[in-house]
Amino acid sequence: MILELVDIRIQPGKQAEFDEAVQRGLSTIIGKAKGYQGHAINKGIESPERYVIQIYWATLENHTVDFRESPAFQEWRGIVGPFFASPPAVEHFNLLAKAG
Repeated sequence: MILELVDIRIQPGKQAEFDEAVQRGLSTIIGKAKGYQGHAINKGIESPERYVIQIYWATLENHTVDFRESPAFQEWRGIVGPFFASPPAVEHFNLLAKAG
């Protein structure tokens, strides 16, 4: 399993609108993608315009090829992109250890 970690900064004052948009985009677009295995959305407390999204994929290629090179990626960006204050930072991780 691969973790995609997305660090997003949105425009100030747009949190309520983004909250709805990101949840809708994840459930209707990304949630139907090949290799999708789940997600979590984390909203900043000290920095309310910051969101960290965790998306779990079966393989790296499910995200980088199957999703990113599909029309669904453009749909996703159409939903959430207008809120971005800057381009999101995206990184991928392999699980090393897990507790609990």
